[in-house]
Amino acid sequence: HVLKCCQKVLAWVPVAFIALVVAWSYYAYVVELCLYSLNSYLYFIAVVYLVVFHLSFVMFVWSYWKTIFTSPASPSNEFCLSKADKEQYEKEERPESQQEILRRAAKDLPIYTTTASRAIRYCDRCQLIKPDRCHHCSACDICVLKMDHHCPWVNNCVGFSNYKFFLLFLMYSLLYCLFVAATVLQYFIKFWTNELPIAKFHVLFLFFVAAMFFISILSLFSYHCWLVGKNRSTIETFRAPTFRNGPDKNGFSLGCSKNLREVFGDEKKYWLLPIFTSLGDGCNFPTRLVIMDPEQLTVSSQNEPAKSSEANQSFPTRPLSESQNRLLASDSQWVETGPEEENVKSGSLHCNTSDDS
Repeated sequence: HVLKCCQKVLAWVPVAFIALVVAWSYYAYVVELCLYSLNSYLYFIAVVYLVVFHLSFVMFVWSYWKTIFTSPASPSNEFCLSKADKEQYEKEERPESQQEILRRAAKDLPIYTTTASRAIRYCDRCQLIKPDRCHHCSACDICVLKMDHHCPWVNNCVGFSNYKFFLLFLMYSLLYCLFVAATVLQYFIKFWTNELPIAKFHVLFLFFVAAMFFISILSLFSYHCWLVGKNRSTIETFRAPTFRNGPDKNGFSLGCSKNLREVFGDEKKYWLLPIFTSLGDGCNFPTRLVIMDPEQLTVSSQNEPAKSSEANQSFPTRPLSESQNRLLASDSQWVETGPEEENVKSGSLHCNTSDDS
């Protein structure tokens, strides 16, 4: 118990470090640079700097706060086994019998992915059937819907409930660092010529810190922009989800514009605000089982050659939610066209999660 308490306290150290750096940057820029150094002889420039700085600062802190304190979304009760099924599952010793119980319990659930060995994805620790794109986080000790990764800098899991906030946090931190570095650069140069009367220490380190954080965050933000465009999570990038026709890294991709709407919502006026507007419920997602990217498809579904009705099986078998139907727009629902492949061995994923499927 003491060890767990120490771990919880230590988990807030990265967040406290970021908070201290941000608080110091606010003091260095607002007080030391704008009020003390510039206000005496460049009053108008100081006012403009302060207005733009506070806008970027507020949006940065707001999105960072939402990323930290938005609880990760967990599967609903419908994915939990009934009391009778749970008792029967625990009594069974053969994996085949346990899988039969899980298949019977999952037949009416919107689940279209399995493990690499074609088994139902079940979390023994949370005792529930995992929805698509859901994984168990060892740090949070819960199953997280559409889990991307566990981020120590926010001491939280990044998933369905706060992925938009995480993206905005990265974007506004980039803008914040870029603005600070760009406006401090000329005074950073004056530092070496002794033309800056005061705030030498703060201006020197403010530029270095802003430039350092900008470079480090830029690659991470670019990577997650690419993930949004492909509708993948970090976990799915390393290990493609397995559908009925085999692993497919693009199984959830609906095209760049629809992938963007799935994360940010339909109303563009809310895209830049850290308020929840993502589509869907996090438990089921529109799927399109194709091996190539949707952007690369050149043949429309109505022009595809007809296949025998015995080879085609409608999938999914239950209607999508209203928000997901909007995502699919006028596109026809796909059907499974490929033969079911044999068991596929998936590579191990090095991430901060105890999930094994």
